[in-house]
Amino acid sequence: MIKRLFGIARQDAVVQVMPVAEAALVPVPAPPVAAYDSFHVGLRDALSSGWYLQESDELYRGFVISAEDVVLDAGCGDGGSSLFCGHRGAHVIVADIDAGKVEFAKQRLADTPARMVQGLVGDANPLLLEDGIASKVICMEVLEHVDDPAQFLGELVRVGKAGAQYLLSVPDPVQEHMQKKVAPASHFEKPNHIRIIERDQFEKMVTDAGLIVERHEYYAFYWSVWWLLFWVCKVDLSNPQHPLLNSWAKTWELLMDSPNGEQVRQALNDFMPKSQIIVARKP
Repeated sequence: MIKRLFGIARQDAVVQVMPVAEAALVPVPAPPVAAYDSFHVGLRDALSSGWYLQESDELYRGFVISAEDVVLDAGCGDGGSSLFCGHRGAHVIVADIDAGKVEFAKQRLADTPARMVQGLVGDANPLLLEDGIASKVICMEVLEHVDDPAQFLGELVRVGKAGAQYLLSVPDPVQEHMQKKVAPASHFEKPNHIRIIERDQFEKMVTDAGLIVERHEYYAFYWSVWWLLFWVCKVDLSNPQHPLLNSWAKTWELLMDSPNGEQVRQALNDFMPKSQIIVARKP
């Protein structure tokens, strides 16, 4: 979701003087909302939730990446998580059904100190990897897309070594049910989201695959609301500038800057998070 950082633009007001009688006949438009950096605010929110902890080498709190790790990023997308791991010197395997995304992720990793980078194109049925190769497995926002989550998770477990740690996430059901009321129908059709995964169902999927759940957490209320507004604004995701989205980003940043902002942010994350996260381990 966080693909880049935009600069914050500022629009200066232009003041014109005219006679009072003439001015009364001219409609006064609402002042424009300055372009705001939705993705930068989202990154700040993610950092507050325990993502991308540079000093401790934690991709997510408790999920430490080291140069000794072999990391599988299944459904790597644009490779943001893989990039973090590459900068820690890990052996990184980027896997996705989209060959273009795999190639893009490999290119991003080319300038990192990763000790090895592998690309794997396919639907993970099966994963073309040997048993027990990975010490860390990442699978973010993928299970809601696949035809057979049990088979997919089974492959992830097979390629993890004993004691391997797993970082898994799926959209949270509360916001997904709300999105379904406003998003285009295609958003909930293949190749997009084809299922809504309830919280207890997510845990059962993970334990049925043979993993031990260490933590089940929730984050990104900010993005739950942002996406609802995004569908209303009908702007391009590559440049989502709209007064409504800008106002929401500014409101959320003001909340984070307020004295009790963190307490409120965490309460809202529990109420309607964008994603639920499970950190698990292979016995």
